[in-house]
Amino acid sequence: MTGLLILIASMLIQICLGGVFAWSVFVPKLCSAYGFTTAQATSVFGITIGAFALSMPLAGRLQARFGPRTIACIGGLLFGLGYLTASMSHGSLTQIIIGIGIIGGIGIGFGYVCPLATCVKWFPKFKGLVTGFSVAGFGGGAILLSTLAALLMSRGMDVLHIFRLIGLTYGSIVFLSALLLCVPTECLYDTIGRDIPIRGLFAQRSFWRLVVGMFCGTFAGLLVVGNISKIGLSAGLTPSIATVSISAFAVGNALGRVAWGHLSDRFGKPVVLWSLLYLCAVVLVLRPASSQPITFLIAAAVVGFGFGSNFVVYAAQVAASFGVDAVGTVYPFVFMFYGFAGITGPYIGGRLFDLTHNYTISILVAAVIAAGGAVATTLMSTRETEKAST
Repeated sequence: MTGLLILIASMLIQICLGGVFAWSVFVPKLCSAYGFTTAQATSVFGITIGAFALSMPLAGRLQARFGPRTIACIGGLLFGLGYLTASMSHGSLTQIIIGIGIIGGIGIGFGYVCPLATCVKWFPKFKGLVTGFSVAGFGGGAILLSTLAALLMSRGMDVLHIFRLIGLTYGSIVFLSALLLCVPTECLYDTIGRDIPIRGLFAQRSFWRLVVGMFCGTFAGLLVVGNISKIGLSAGLTPSIATVSISAFAVGNALGRVAWGHLSDRFGKPVVLWSLLYLCAVVLVLRPASSQPITFLIAAAVVGFGFGSNFVVYAAQVAASFGVDAVGTVYPFVFMFYGFAGITGPYIGGRLFDLTHNYTISILVAAVIAAGGAVATTLMSTRETEKAST
C-alpha cells in the first residue's frame, strides 16, 4: 500500500512539473504582447529543459545522501519561485529566462529525479513499467496546463498572471506531494551502480551508447514539442486546433512512457534502436499531416508516443546495466544530454522557421538526428557485443 501511495504522489509531482511541455501555448501570446521573436520565446523552453537536465546529476547525488523527500520539497519551492519571478518580469525576456528557465528548470530537475529513483526501489521487478507510470504524469502534464492556460488567455488574462497562478498552485502541489516520498527500509535490489566513480562511468561504452540515444531522441522530440503549436498555425490551422495539438502530443507522450516501459522490460536493449527508428519515421509524417486538423492531431499524438520512449527506455537500461540504485546516481548523467538537446532542439526549430517561414527544414533536421542516433547506437551496441565475446 505504501508503494502505491508513493507512486500516486510521484505522478502528481510529475503532472505539475510536466506542464513545462505546454510552453508552446504561451509562445504566440509572448510574441504578440511583448514583442518576442519565435526563437526568443522558444529559447525559454530550451533553457528550462537545459537547467532541468543539467541539475539532475547534483539532485541525484543529494537525494541519495539526504533522501528523496527533502530534495523533492526543495524542487517544489524552486519551481514555484521560478514562475513567480517570471510573473513579475513586466515582459523582460531576461527575467523570464532567469525565473522559468533557470530557477524553475532547476526545480524541475530536483523534483523529477526523486520520484523516479524512489519508485524503482519499491518495484524492482518492473523497472521499465513502473518508470513509465511514474513519469507518465510528466508526459501528460501538458494536457492540463495547456487547456487551462488557453482558457484563461481566451478570457483576456495576461500570460504573466498565468505564470503567477502556476507558481502558487503547482509549486504547492509538488511540495505537499514530496512530503510522502520515502525509500523502503527493507528491500532487495542491486546496488552495482552505487559506487561507480564519474571518471569510470565516462569510460564505459554502454554509458555513451545511452547518452547518444538520449540526445538524438530528445532532440528530435523537443524540436517538435517546442514548436508544435506554431507548426499547426503556420500550416493554416486554427488557434484552437494548434492548442489541442499540445494535448494530443501530451496524450501520446504519457501513453508512450507506459507502453515503451513494458517493451523495455520484455525485450531489453533492442528497444533503444526501435524507439529511434520509430521517432524518425513519425516525425517525417508531421508536415504533410498538418494540412488537415484530424491528421495533424493524430500525427502530434504518434510523435508524442515516440518521444515518451526516451524517458523510460534509458532509465530502464541504466537499471539493467548498473543496478536500480543507479537510476538516482548514474541516470542523471545520461539525462544531462537531454538538457543539451533542450538547449539546441527547440531553438534550432524556431530559428529555422524565422529564416524560412515554414517548418519543413526543421522537421527534416529532427528526422535526420533521430536516424543518426539509430545508426550510432547500433554500431556502439555491436562493438559492445564484440568486446564482451573476446
